[in-house]
Amino acid sequence: MKLEKWSDFPLGGNIKDPGNSIENDMSGWRSERPIIDLEKCVRCRICWTYCPEGAILELDKEYKTSSGRVYKVTYAVDYQHCKGCGICANECPVKAIQMVPEEVSIK
Repeated sequence: MKLEKWSDFPLGGNIKDPGNSIENDMSGWRSERPIIDLEKCVRCRICWTYCPEGAILELDKEYKTSSGRVYKVTYAVDYQHCKGCGICANECPVKAIQMVPEEVSIK
């Protein structure tokens, strides 16, 4: 009996094409989705920093709050890549992100 070498085994768990995850739609995994309240958001970037999937987007889009404060950036969620882990909502210091059940948010 011939013993197999490590190189004889098929690849498992390896990414052959780095960067291909951008093509994957992760939304099917999600049971809750983050909703950002742009009135409460202070643009601290903590959600953006902690998101493990890079699903929090920082957009060069001006936003004016109802009190008249103007921010030069706006944050949004890339729902195609958000898995709904809730880290963004948990880390937000002003509680501007709420996790909403997926079936409620799409109504």
